[in-house]
Amino acid sequence: MLTEVLRALLEKLPIGIIITRPDHSLVLSNSLLSKDYTNEEQFKLQVSRLVHESLVPAVNTPFQFNGRKGIVRKEVARVFEEEYNYYFFFFSNNNDFLPMDHSEEFLFKDLSELADESMVVVDTEGYIQILTRSFANFLGVDPERSIGKHVTEVIENTRMHIVAKTGKLEVAEPQKIKEDYMIATRSPVLRQGKIVGAVGKVLFNNVEQLTALSKRINSLHNELHKSKGIINARNKAYYTFDHLIGKSPVFIEVNNQARKAAKSESNVLILGESGTGKELFAHAIHHASRRLMGAFVKVNCAAIPAELIESELFGYEEGSFTGAKKGGKIGKFEVADGGTIFLDEIGELPLHMQVKLLRVLQEKEIERVGATNTIHVDVRIIAATNRNLEEMVANREFRLDLYYRLKVMQLTIPSLKERTEDIKILVYYFLEKYQKLMKKGVKGINEQAMHLLCQYAWPGNIRELENTIERALNMVDEGKYLAPEHFPREITGFKNTFPIRSLAQVIEETERRTISECLSMMDGNKSETAKHLGISRTSLYEKMNKYRL
Repeated sequence: MLTEVLRALLEKLPIGIIITRPDHSLVLSNSLLSKDYTNEEQFKLQVSRLVHESLVPAVNTPFQFNGRKGIVRKEVARVFEEEYNYYFFFFSNNNDFLPMDHSEEFLFKDLSELADESMVVVDTEGYIQILTRSFANFLGVDPERSIGKHVTEVIENTRMHIVAKTGKLEVAEPQKIKEDYMIATRSPVLRQGKIVGAVGKVLFNNVEQLTALSKRINSLHNELHKSKGIINARNKAYYTFDHLIGKSPVFIEVNNQARKAAKSESNVLILGESGTGKELFAHAIHHASRRLMGAFVKVNCAAIPAELIESELFGYEEGSFTGAKKGGKIGKFEVADGGTIFLDEIGELPLHMQVKLLRVLQEKEIERVGATNTIHVDVRIIAATNRNLEEMVANREFRLDLYYRLKVMQLTIPSLKERTEDIKILVYYFLEKYQKLMKKGVKGINEQAMHLLCQYAWPGNIRELENTIERALNMVDEGKYLAPEHFPREITGFKNTFPIRSLAQVIEETERRTISECLSMMDGNKSETAKHLGISRTSLYEKMNKYRL
C-alpha cells in the first residue's frame, strides 16, 4: 500500500524520480521521465542500463537519459518492510533542484522537514506510512515507532482514516490535541482516480497562531484600505447632480441623459463649448454610478507633453528611460482601477496614443512603459472635448474606431446662449457662493445690471459668467447693489459710466431728431412734414422754434 501512496505523491513532484533495488531493477518512477516511453519494458531496460553503467555517486552529476540532459543524484534509504537499501535517483534541469543532505532519511520525510511541514501519510486502512519529525515532536511520539501503527493510536481525535475511506477533502478543520486546538487539512491521495491513502498537514499548531495570523491579515487589510483611501481622497468626484444648475428645457434634457449614463457602465463622450460644465457632468456621472467608491481620476490630455503622456497614463518600470524613478511609477489607469478616468480634451490626444487607448478599451488591459507583461484594469472612461471629432476623423486627425468606442453614450452640453433663461438662476447662485467665500455682503444686483448680463452672448459660457460675478463682488462696496459699472465693458458696452438722463430729456431728443430727419426727407416742405408727422402746421412751427430748426 505504501508503494501506491508513494506513486501518487511522486506524480505531484516537479522533478523526475526513479527508485530501484540494489539489483538495479525498477520499483517506482513518475511520469515526468517515463512519459516518453510507450513500452514499459523498454523504460525498465533503459533504467537498468543507466544504473548499471553509471552507478552515479551520491552527488550532483551530469547525465543524459533518453536525450534529456540534466543533473542526477543518488540517495540510499531503508524503506518498506525489507531489510536492504533502495536507491533513489533524482533528475532535474537545475543544479539547485534538491538541497538535501546525505543522510538516509526517507525522501518525502526529508522534503517535508526541509519545508518545516507537520505531515502524516496513511494508507486506505488508516495505517501510518509517513510521520514527519516536526509533527512527531508536536505529538510527543517517536516517529520511527509510529510507522505501521493505526493513526488513531498515535493522533487523538484524528479523522485521517475517515478521509482515506471517503476521499472527501477537509480544509482548515479544528482538531483537539493536548487540551488545545490545532488547525489541519486532510486530503485524499488518488492514483488513476482511485484512493490509495490520505495526507494530513497541520496548518496551525494552536488557535493562537490562527488568531495571530487573522490579526495580521486584518492589519494588512486596514493598511491597504487606508492607502487606497488616500488615493481615492486625492482622486474623487467633488460634484453631484445637485451642483448642475438650470431649469431650461435643453438643460433638463441633457441632465436626464447624464443620469441615465450614470446607471450604465458604457463609455461616455461629452461634447460642448469651452466653459459649459463638461467636467462637472463627468463628476456627477461618476458620483451617481456604482463606481462611487472607486477613484475618479482626471487627466487633461492637452496639458501633458506628447512624449510623457504614455508614461502618465500607463506608468513605467524602473530604468525604462532616463530619469525614471526608482521602483517605477503607477499610471493613471492603474490608479483608476475599479473607478472612472476622465480624459478631458481628448481631441488633443496624439495619434500614437489613440492606438494604445483603443487597446485599453478593447482588451481592458494596459502595459507599463518598459514592461513585458500586461495588467488588467477595470476602468470606465468618460471623455470630453470642445472640438468637432467628426471633422477631425474626416481630416485623419482622430481615429474613427476610437471615436465610436468613446461615443457609446454621447452628451452635448448646451452653451449659455442656448439656455438664456438659466442666466438669472446662475447669477444668484454664484452671487451667494462668492459672498460666503469672500465674507462680503451685498444687497443684490440691480435690474439694469441683470438686463446686461442676460443680453450678453457669453462666449466663455458658465465659466465666464462665474468669473464675472466674482470680479464684480471684488469691485462693489459692502452693502451695495451690483451695477453695470462693476462689470467689464465688453458686457456693458460702455467706455465710461455717465448719469442716466430723465425721460423728458430722452423724449425731447427723440422728437427733435425725428422732425429734423422728416424735414430733410420732404426737402423742407413744412406742409408735407406736418402731414407725415400727424401734427398741425402750427404745432410744427412751434416745435421748430423750440428746437431751433
